[in-house]
This record gives sequence, C-alpha cells and structure tokens, in this order.
Amino acid sequence: MDPAWTTTVLLVPCVVVLTAGFFYLYDFIIGLLSKTSVRNKVVVITDALSGVGKECAGVFHKGGARLILCGKSWEKLEELADDLANASDPTVTFPPKLVLLDFGDMESMPEVIAEILDCYGCLDVLILNSSMKVKAPAQSLSLEMDKLLMDNNYFGPVTLAKGVLPSMISRRTGHLLLVNSIQGKLAIPFRTTYAASKHAVQAFFDCLRAEVEEYGISVSTINHTFISPTLSGPNFPSNALVHYKLKPLGVSPDEATTEIVKTLNNKRREVVIAPSLPKVAIYARSFFPNVFFAVMAAGVKSAAASEKM
Repeated sequence: MDPAWTTTVLLVPCVVVLTAGFFYLYDFIIGLLSKTSVRNKVVVITDALSGVGKECAGVFHKGGARLILCGKSWEKLEELADDLANASDPTVTFPPKLVLLDFGDMESMPEVIAEILDCYGCLDVLILNSSMKVKAPAQSLSLEMDKLLMDNNYFGPVTLAKGVLPSMISRRTGHLLLVNSIQGKLAIPFRTTYAASKHAVQAFFDCLRAEVEEYGISVSTINHTFISPTLSGPNFPSNALVHYKLKPLGVSPDEATTEIVKTLNNKRREVVIAPSLPKVAIYARSFFPNVFFAVMAAGVKSAAASEKM
C-alpha cells in the first residue's frame, strides 16, 4: 500500500476525533462558565422572546440562575417558561418569573420596575437585549416613529437601568450588560434614527460605567452586527438560509449568547462581535473620517443608480 495513502487513512480519523474533542471541550467550558457566573444569581433578560433572549434564557436557566424573563406577550412568555422547565432538571433549576415589558409604553415603566424588584427583592444581572429597527430615508420617517424608536432603544433601557440602580448601589454589587448594535459606533445611511438611538444608549452606558464603578457595579456593552436567524428548528423560515448566505456578516443567537456569558464572567467593559470589515470601518470612521464619509456617500449613489436600471 502507498505510504501516503496509509498516512491519509490514519490521519483522517485522528483529525475527526480531535475536532470533535475540541468542540466538546468548548461546549463544556462555556457550560461551566455559565454555571459559575450566574448560579443562584437573579438575572433579568429583556425581550426574552427574541432569538438571543431565548438562547440566553436556556443557557442561564440550566446554569442555575433565578431568571426574570421580560417580553411583550404573556402567552409566549409562558410557552418559553414551559420549554425551559421541560428541558431542565427541576431539582437544580429555578422556575423563571415572568414580567410583561413593552418599552414602547413608557408610562408603564414605574410599575414594571417595581414588579421586577419585587420578584426576588433584588437583582444581580440586567441584560438589556431589546431593540427596534427601521430602515428608511430620513425625510420619510415621521416624528412619531422617531419617538417610538427612541423609547424602545434609548429611553426604555435607560429608564429600567436607572430604576434598578439604587438596589445595586445599596448592595454594592451588580452587572448591567447592554446588547447593542454595531451602529452604536458606526452610522449607516438610511438608518438615521435607529443609529441615533444606538449611539445615545451607547454613550449613556459608557458614562454610567465610570459613575458606578466605585459601588462595585460592572457595566458592559456588546456591539454586534445583525442577528441572523437560527438555522434549525421547527420555526426556521424557509428563506433564512438564503438570507444568511447572501448576508454572511450576521451573528447567530448562540454566538451572541456565548459572548454574553464570557463577558459576564470576565467583566469585560466593551466587546465588538463583528467580522474584520465592520471593525475596519469603525477604525476608519475614527482615524480617516473623510474617507469613511466618501465611501458611505458612494454606496448610496451606487444603490440609487442600481434601482434606476
């Protein structure tokens, strides 16, 4: 037998075994981190019904966290709670508490904050995961839409954070984690109000980080590109795989959750989850602004020309 062929035959199984072992070890470490970082801690997740919210809920629930899940639909929150209960050992997990939360209804926020604090009397981790997106030319957006975007992406998260801060300050512990878009650092055409809201909430938590450090409170921000759909499961849309292939710069819910777990564990202040191109754009915006603006304008002109063809 050819020695090269023999080597290949022996090498392939070794590579397969080593690869499988690597992924097993990776999953084990992530599971261990989630358990050590949130076990017995009170964790609030806003928009727990989103892809990232559900993924976080599943990981933290299995990790032994005392979850408070927030969302706009009570029926869907109950379904999520049932799914979590069915997928875990009730002897080592806590049944999640559910709170209706709609950042578009700012008048309800005092009652929502009181309900969240009443669940366990305190909280250790607040994951601000909610977001509302709009893509349109600036002149076509109404003032009402601008206000709704700011309520969902800025005033809502900020109001909730300020509402729970006194409890964290009195206990001199806590972690606020903002899951924010990369557009909190990078403004893209046709997303004026959306980018403005993301810049505003980013600035708020960047300032807050320094203000609350003396109280032992950590503030982290995670900036990601768009969240891609989960590529499996009964609710997987038929066109999602095509969309993912056409726009490969997205972040999957499990990737985002992995980074959230790591950030809570190591208390990193700022994380950017993005491929090289968006990261380069962030640096270009800072160091070569005129070049960045020219590229953005050229992109808009190219898009307009393509539509006319």
